Amino acid sequence: MRLFTIILTFAAFSFTSFGQDAKAQGILDKLSKKIKDQSSFYLEFSASTSNSDSDSKSAFSGKGWVKGDKYYASFGDNTVISNGIKTWTIIKEEKTVYVTDADEDDEESVNPKKLMTIWETGFTNKYTKQTTLSGEAVHQIYLYPKNKGTDYTYICLYISVSSNELKRVIMSMRDQTKMTYSLKKFTANPTVEDSKFVFEQSKYAGYTVIED
Repeated sequence: MRLFTIILTFAAFSFTSFGQDAKAQGILDKLSKKIKDQSSFYLEFSASTSNSDSDSKSAFSGKGWVKGDKYYASFGDNTVISNGIKTWTIIKEEKTVYVTDADEDDEESVNPKKLMTIWETGFTNKYTKQTTLSGEAVHQIYLYPKNKGTDYTYICLYISVSSNELKRVIMSMRDQTKMTYSLKKFTANPTVEDSKFVFEQSKYAGYTVIED
C-alpha cells in the first residue's frame, strides 16, 4: 500500500511539473535538436566567478571546440582537452596536468559540450519570464537538480527568442560559488581536425601529470 501511494505521489508530481514546465521543455528541446544536428561547433565566451563566503572574484575569457564526444577548451592560461575517453586539465600556473575519465568531469570544470547541453539530464526546468539581455529578447529558464546531493543549487539559462541560441548560463553552487558564462560567438559545423583533441605530453615538458 505504501509503495502504491509513493507511485501515485510521484506520478502526480511528474504530471504537475510537466504541465508547469511545458514551455521551458519545448524551448530546450528545440535548442538540443539544434546542437545535435551539428557535427561540430565552436564558441567563444566570457566568464566570471564569485564566492560570497570567501569574497573572492575572478574573470576570464575562453573558447571551445566540440566534435561529437570530444572537446577542447582554453580559458586564460589553462586548457582542457578531452578525446571522449580521457580528459586532460592543464593548469599552467601549477605546471600540472590532471587526468580523469571523461565521464567523471567535475561539475565546475569548463566543458563547452556540457555547457551547451547541461539541461538534458538531471534537472527539472521552469520557465520564468521573457526578458532582455544586452538589448536582445531572451527566455529565462531555471534548472533545479533532481539529485539534492549535487553541487548545484540551480542553473539559470538565457536563450534568444529570435535565434533560439544560448546566450548566458548562471550556475549557483552549494559552496556559495556563482559562475556566469556569456556566449560571445557561436559557429556551427566548423572543420575541426581530430588532432585537436589529442593530448601531446611533449608540449608540456616539466609538467607533473596526476592521474585519478
